[in-house]
Amino acid sequence: MDTPDPISVLREATTSDWNAATALVGRLYPHLTAVPLAQGPISTSAGVDDDHVFIGCYPGVTVVCGSNLSVPTPSTLPESFTRPLASEHTYLVASDPQHAWGAFAYWERGEFRRSFSATPVYIYEDAGLPLVWERSFWAGEHPLIYPPGVMPDPQSLPFHPQEFAEAANAEWLGFRYTGAPHADEFDPATLPVCGFRMYVPGQEPQRQNVEAQNAPAPESTEPAPRPKKRWFSRK
Repeated sequence: MDTPDPISVLREATTSDWNAATALVGRLYPHLTAVPLAQGPISTSAGVDDDHVFIGCYPGVTVVCGSNLSVPTPSTLPESFTRPLASEHTYLVASDPQHAWGAFAYWERGEFRRSFSATPVYIYEDAGLPLVWERSFWAGEHPLIYPPGVMPDPQSLPFHPQEFAEAANAEWLGFRYTGAPHADEFDPATLPVCGFRMYVPGQEPQRQNVEAQNAPAPESTEPAPRPKKRWFSRK
């Protein structure tokens, strides 16, 4: 991102630039063919399947959601993802509720600055100088809550890594995926992203089949299933 106030840009966004998103997905995944899907809110697009990518392009801010970014050591991500658009700042946030894992990382002009990745009892990566907003977590102000009678592991962190990652997302992008928005945070259901389904070249469906797949679903009285958020990434 290059804008000095990315949170305001994302809060006010009403659409994502399809042309910019299509160009970027081709640059990030040159070995695959991207078939456009519908545009939808990032709140239901963060738990990404391996064959899907979601990209939001706004003035001075680009957001990318892709399963290949969910890595235990964020500092090892290739430069093609840490600075795909020669941006000033690149942020990554990821989580996996099933394994109680959370991670975040930060690059400045392509130079690695900070990363953290852990489960409650195991740290995969803790590199670079901690950022100011992290202070309350390391000071024990966000303790893990255990059920009655359950003793914490002696190696447990003084916070939950997923909550730590959510705080990073709120600090950098102004929203959280879980719970109600805090203070001046905004609802991620209002932020649109462009969806793509990825195919091995030659295996993508014919145009008429794609149009049928992307047609609006018939109305149903059944409640929509809540998406499983596994991880998310932003740039």
